[in-house]
Amino acid sequence: MVAVGGDGTLNEVVNGLVRAGGGPELATIPIGTGMDFVRTHRIPTRFEDAVRVAREGIAVPVDVGRVAYRTWAGDETERCVANVGSVGMSAAVAQRVNGMSKHAGARATFYYALVRVFLEWENTHVTVELDDGVRREGPMHDVIVANGQYHGGAMWLAPEAKPDDGLFDVVVIGDITKRDFVTTSPKIYRGTYLSHPKVELLRSRTVRVDGAERLPIELDGEQVGTTPARFEVVPAALRVRVPGAA
Repeated sequence: MVAVGGDGTLNEVVNGLVRAGGGPELATIPIGTGMDFVRTHRIPTRFEDAVRVAREGIAVPVDVGRVAYRTWAGDETERCVANVGSVGMSAAVAQRVNGMSKHAGARATFYYALVRVFLEWENTHVTVELDDGVRREGPMHDVIVANGQYHGGAMWLAPEAKPDDGLFDVVVIGDITKRDFVTTSPKIYRGTYLSHPKVELLRSRTVRVDGAERLPIELDGEQVGTTPARFEVVPAALRVRVPGAA
């Protein structure tokens, strides 16, 4: 099965494959805005090279996340995430990006949306529950639940994430201020922002997120609904074609 498009298209294909029990090997020809899934898996973005990987690459097992949440109408539903999901401001950024022109390129588009949404965003009280009773609670900016490393047009949000280890990398971004944002936001492209004292990296097979108010959720760059949300790893749910050893 070959998915031709961006991360949103890939998400649609992944959901179909998982519902079908895994199905055939999955290849992707990245033609979209973010193209973040392919960065983790070293799949080239040049069309001819991506086609070569689709034809000749090796298949590796990849985890996905199963996410239960509420639609905007309040109904309970669930969906899979292949790369990264988030709760909070990142979901609002995804919504803004999807309504913008992409002529400036992915990185500029996402960063512009990030700045605009941050200036309007108000942190709220959030509860995060992980495996073994681990819990974080308080004013938060964002909760990133990552299977892959990159998100938002090459932002290196989870530089240590491994898409086949049976765990999410969970980045909890606390009550950051505008000053924090100005000094730290450039570091998200280098993966060095995790050293900030209001940012914490955790790992877990399951993640529950809820808030004092309904918070937006995005999965692979698409805003799908609101909290409460529960993320669960589905190990080795896909076989993805990636470049073979050089």
